[in-house]
Amino acid sequence: MLRAFSTAATGMTAQQMMVDVTANNLANINTNGFKRSQLEFQDLLYIKSRAAGAEVSSGLLAPSGIEVGSGVKVAATSKVFTNGELNNTGRSLDVAIAGEGFFQVNMPNGTVKYTRDGAFETNANGQLVTASGYEIEPAITIPSDAVSIAISPDGTVNVKNDTTTSTVGTIQLARFINPSGLSSDGDNLLSETEASGSPTVGTAGQDGFGTMQAGFLEKSNVQMVTELVNLITAQRAYEVNSRTIKAGDDMLQNSIQIAG
Repeated sequence: MLRAFSTAATGMTAQQMMVDVTANNLANINTNGFKRSQLEFQDLLYIKSRAAGAEVSSGLLAPSGIEVGSGVKVAATSKVFTNGELNNTGRSLDVAIAGEGFFQVNMPNGTVKYTRDGAFETNANGQLVTASGYEIEPAITIPSDAVSIAISPDGTVNVKNDTTTSTVGTIQLARFINPSGLSSDGDNLLSETEASGSPTVGTAGQDGFGTMQAGFLEKSNVQMVTELVNLITAQRAYEVNSRTIKAGDDMLQNSIQIAG
């Protein structure tokens, strides 16, 4: 009887985490380049009273066994890297990636992190930076006399002053064999892990990398309807598991009353 309590409790814990993940997805529905997370569940250890194929009588084998599960656990939270909708901003320093790839971002401690958020700015020195002020990699500096900036689909950054047009650098992209293995660090940044593998760096539009769309930003790939359905499902599953505990409690109480 008590086994039902612990089994149902694992279900309630798992569904609570489902609600937490869904809440984070919905909270970031307007975050540039955000990729939704989804939970993956696994069943727990089974208690086997009789194995399938066990001999139940002389020369007679059981066609099926007797086994009772111990509940459920959360195996992983995986990011879904489908492309989000591209939003036309008309701003020359806004860049979206149409396809695979991540922008590279230099951190103050010398490491490189990765993002799909292409809402770039220029700092006081004319360097191209993220909204949080981190320089992109490779570093690109916009001259102070530039009157217009154009970023081509392959990431080439061209600037024009009163008389000439010149190229000041190229924004390169990185990609990973297992992007779901990247670690989420906040500030729209992801970092490399052993699970993600090492990055492959290349030029947009070549070797499987996506192209860059200047004047656009990639919106999150969160679908409100999907998340609301997941939320309702998690709520109902939590409720059913709590009823299982209540049913077990009622049965235990009846047993105590009979024994008394």
